[in-house]
Amino acid sequence: MATADRTRSFMKDVKRVIIKVGTAVVTRHDGRLALGRLGALCEQVKELNTLEYEVIIVTSGAVGVGRQRLKYRKLVNSSFADLQKPQMELDGKACAAVGQTGLMALYDMLFNQLDVSSSQLLVTDSDFENPNFRERLRETVESLLDLKVVPVFNENDAISTRKAPYEDSSGIFWDNDSLAGLLAIELKADLLVLLSDVDGLYSGPPSEPQSKIIHTYIKEKHHNEITFGDKSRVGRGGMTAKVKAAFVASNSGTPVVITSGFASQSILRVLQGEKIGTLFHKDASLWEPSKDVSAREMAVAARECSRRLQNLSSDERKKILLDVADALEANEDLIRAENEADVLAAQDAGYEKSLVARLTLKPGKIASLAKSIRTLANMEDPINQILKRTEIAENLVLEKTSCPLGVLLIVFESRPDALVQIASLAIRSGNGLLLKGGKEAMRSNTILHKVITDALPDSVGKRLIGLVTSRDEIADLLKLDDVIDLVIPRGSNKLVSQIKASTKIPVLGHADGVCHVYIDKSADMDIAKRIVMDAKIDYPAACNAMETLLVHKDLIKSPGLDDILISLKTEGVSIYGGPVAHEVLSIPKADSFHHEYSSMACTVEFVDDVQSAIDHIHRYGSAHTDCIVTTDSKVAETFLRQVDSAAVFHNASTRFSDGARFGLGAEVGISTGRIHARGPVGVEGLLTTRW
Repeated sequence: MATADRTRSFMKDVKRVIIKVGTAVVTRHDGRLALGRLGALCEQVKELNTLEYEVIIVTSGAVGVGRQRLKYRKLVNSSFADLQKPQMELDGKACAAVGQTGLMALYDMLFNQLDVSSSQLLVTDSDFENPNFRERLRETVESLLDLKVVPVFNENDAISTRKAPYEDSSGIFWDNDSLAGLLAIELKADLLVLLSDVDGLYSGPPSEPQSKIIHTYIKEKHHNEITFGDKSRVGRGGMTAKVKAAFVASNSGTPVVITSGFASQSILRVLQGEKIGTLFHKDASLWEPSKDVSAREMAVAARECSRRLQNLSSDERKKILLDVADALEANEDLIRAENEADVLAAQDAGYEKSLVARLTLKPGKIASLAKSIRTLANMEDPINQILKRTEIAENLVLEKTSCPLGVLLIVFESRPDALVQIASLAIRSGNGLLLKGGKEAMRSNTILHKVITDALPDSVGKRLIGLVTSRDEIADLLKLDDVIDLVIPRGSNKLVSQIKASTKIPVLGHADGVCHVYIDKSADMDIAKRIVMDAKIDYPAACNAMETLLVHKDLIKSPGLDDILISLKTEGVSIYGGPVAHEVLSIPKADSFHHEYSSMACTVEFVDDVQSAIDHIHRYGSAHTDCIVTTDSKVAETFLRQVDSAAVFHNASTRFSDGARFGLGAEVGISTGRIHARGPVGVEGLLTTRW
């Protein structure tokens, strides 16, 4: 998710950045230059130049490019008889000499296309033994940077004093990674970015499933935990060399980030403070984000507690829910006080009204939540139900039973009531739970979590339900696909869309709630008015609130429609029109039919008939909830059969699409997906099966 990370806040002060480009980034698997990646790199450097950054490049790849060229030249000039003889390995120094010209020519050509000037600086480790050389080097680089010229460094392997440059690690520097680290210190860089062919430093070989990326490297913690894989497929050092160089540079005061040179805009994203790659910093022990570890520990603990919960009897699990309901009511004043503090802070911070509305626990909400929990407690136990029983052969019986999914991650913003509903459903279904709420609801979430977990018996454990604090990043949690079984986002369509795009864990939810009410020509207009007013006015920030009112064209001049529109305006609803309604009713034109207002606003449009209404819903709706108001049973049947949404109603408000109103006791959310669960999701949506 494209959000800045607090541990990268120092990026805003970075001016001089060194970018080290590895051989694996510069070349393709066949050894030829990766023109697309190099072009993308140069485009990022161009943008950095425009943003007044001082950019220095340390590039590898000359030896690989030279080897490819010499092999081709040797092949062209060889006879068939020559090719039958054993082929000698090409001299590395010769490859470097040949490849350097081609590599720099490409850099020069690409930068020229972008109106950027570049320069070539070849150095050897012995050069740095001379203090005068170091001084002249600093002066030259300063002059180039003042002129907005990009210095491109490379080790001059063609005249290196090392006999075997791919094996000899002696000297002041021994590869381009260590050269980049040395230059970061010599030239007083604010940041060193080491581009690799992987996303960063992993706890083990990146190809192994159990390996996890390390976002912040701490030597005391990670040095003995990391298992390095093979060296670079084409370069000299691989990840081991990068870590050594990063450690030296960061200890000398230059922060280092190892990140992918294959990922789009990776350098720009690093400088924007996004948490990508692996950070090395001298103060890393103070910054190390413990959230990834704590979140993992909480998920594992939640699974262990859920297994203890499943071992209880149905009556024991029922009693836990009843105790939770009692605890909520007993602590209502405290809960309301904390929630009011959140609401006041959100209003002072200038949050949108729809978000504040979702944040607010209205009078009677606690009692309503407690009632839903008691309803849930008195429902049939959903765990270990025999769904199917087959005697395959004599004395061979196969049963299909219901069982919990495992560990759920709930990500929600400004919806403290969601915490209560989902926690109660998790208890009833025997699942472990990990909750990540928005900072705007921190007080409400904290007190609700405490009240609920205090009601859990010691035989289960309070860690059944873990509350991740505001220090934890959603992006980190979404990487825990090995310990979390389902993600349920509750909040804005932006939140839901971001989560769906950012995780491998299955996601249950919906991104938009563009719900329609269609008033047919045969509708009872008194009923239509009651439905429309409830669908829009009752809770306009809800995902099941009406956003578009479709009206049969025969009702354009009907008094009943005028009454509905006047009533909406009287209640403060802003009305926008589609192309037809805009002209006929002289109201402002809607920007888009596919728009979720989540506020006191809606769109009105006229349609020819029920089929036109259905087509409109399919084109602009979100497959959430849609309803028809009509007295014609055949028209109603057509609408109910053809509208392809999670919930479709006849003469009922879209607000009816709710777990509590459906008699589910509570809901974890509303799903518009077609796999696993659809519509308001209760206990059954948190279960899977076991044979």
